[in-house]
Amino acid sequence: MKMKKGRILGAIGLTAMLMLGACSKDDSGSASSDEKKYNLKMSVTVNDSSTWYKAAEKLANDMKEETDGRINIEVFPNEQLSGGDQGKGVELLAKGQTDLSLHSTIIYSILDDRFGVASAPFLFSEHAEADKVFSGKGGEMIGEILNEKGVELLGFGENGFRQVTNSKHEIKSPADMKGMKIRIPGINMYTDLYRALGADPATMAFSEVFTSLQQGTIHGQENPIDVIHSSKLNEVQDYLTQWNYSYDPLVLGINKKLFDSMSKEDQELFKKLGKEAAAFQIELAREKESKQIEELKAAGMQFYVPTEAEMEEFKAAVQPLYEKYKDIWGEDLLKAFQDQ
Repeated sequence: MKMKKGRILGAIGLTAMLMLGACSKDDSGSASSDEKKYNLKMSVTVNDSSTWYKAAEKLANDMKEETDGRINIEVFPNEQLSGGDQGKGVELLAKGQTDLSLHSTIIYSILDDRFGVASAPFLFSEHAEADKVFSGKGGEMIGEILNEKGVELLGFGENGFRQVTNSKHEIKSPADMKGMKIRIPGINMYTDLYRALGADPATMAFSEVFTSLQQGTIHGQENPIDVIHSSKLNEVQDYLTQWNYSYDPLVLGINKKLFDSMSKEDQELFKKLGKEAAAFQIELAREKESKQIEELKAAGMQFYVPTEAEMEEFKAAVQPLYEKYKDIWGEDLLKAFQDQ
C-alpha cells in the first residue's frame, strides 16, 4: 500500500513537472506569441473606391482569414487618421501611431530626400523597366532606407506614371512649356524639374486645383491618369501629354517596431500577404488605367505621345537636375535605379 501511494505521488510529481515545463515553454516564446491578438489601424490616402483601398481591404481580409480573426486590420480611407495630411500620415506610421499604410514615395521624401530617386525624371519609359528595378537592388535599397525611418516594407504598389495636362496647347517640347504655370506636388525636386523645363511651377493643395484651372489661375497640372480621370480634370483641361516622365510607386508599409515585436511566423505572414496585396493593386491599377485613357479620349481630351527625338529633348533639359541630386540621393542608390 505504501509503495502504491509512493508511485501515485511520484506520478503526480512527474505530471506537475511536465506541466511546469510546458508553461515555461509558453512563457519563453513561440506558443504564447503565436496566440497574440492584434487590432491594427491602416491608413490609405485615397477613397474606398480606389485600387489602394481595395489592396488594403484584401490584406485585411486575407489576414483575418489566415489567423481566424486573431490579427484584425481596420482600414481608414481618405487620410482620416492624419486629418487629410499625407506628410503627417507617413510620420504617424514611422512613430507607430498608425500601424500600416499605403503612401507614395513622393510623400516619403518629406522624411528623407533619398526617396525622391524613385520618381526621378524620365528614369523609366515603361512598366517593365520599373518592375525590374523595384523587384531588384533598387527596391531593396529603398526598403533599407524605410527601415532607417522606422518602417518595414511589405510590398510596392503603384500610383502610375505621371502625365502633364494643360488648357493652352499640345506640349511637344520644353519650348511649349515656357512660362506655363503648372501645379506640382510640394517637393523640391519637382520644383527644380519644372523650372529646368521652362515652366513656372506652383504648389497648392490638390483640393484647390480644379477651381484654379477653371479660373485660369494655373494653366496645367501633372498627375497619374487615375487622378486626372477621377477628378474630372478633362472638364478644365484640353490637352494631355503622355510622356511617362515620372514614376510614382506606393509603399505598403508596417511600423518597424511593431513588426519586430511579432513572432517569426506572423512576420512571414505579413510579408507574404503584403506582397500579394501590393501585386493585386498594381494589376488592378494597370487594367483601370487602360479603360480610363479611352474614356478621357472619348470625352474629348486630346492626347499627345512625344516622338523619340522629342523625348530626348526633354531628357537633355533636365540633365542638370541629375547632377544636383546625385549627392542628395547617393551615387549607389541612383546607379541601382539607372541600371535596368
